[in-house]
Amino acid sequence: MNDTGKILAAFAAGAAVGAVLGILFAPDKGTETRKKISEQGKKITETMKEKLHFGKQKFDALKEEIGQSNKEPVEEYA
Repeated sequence: MNDTGKILAAFAAGAAVGAVLGILFAPDKGTETRKKISEQGKKITETMKEKLHFGKQKFDALKEEIGQSNKEPVEEYA
C-alpha cells in the first residue's frame, strides 16, 4: 500500500473510532445509543465493502497488465 493509501486508511479508522466514542458519550438512552452504534456499524461495513471491491478491481487490472507484459516477445541480445 502506498503512503496515500495508508494515510486514508488511518484517517478512516480514526473517524470511525471518533464516531463510536461520540455516540457512547452522548447523553442518550441505551436503546438510542445501541441503535446509533448499529447504524454506524452498517455504514462502516458498507464503506469497507466498497473499498475492498475497488481494491480488487485495481488488483485485477494490475494482474491483467502484468500478464499481458509477460506475453510480449523477449528480445535476445547477442
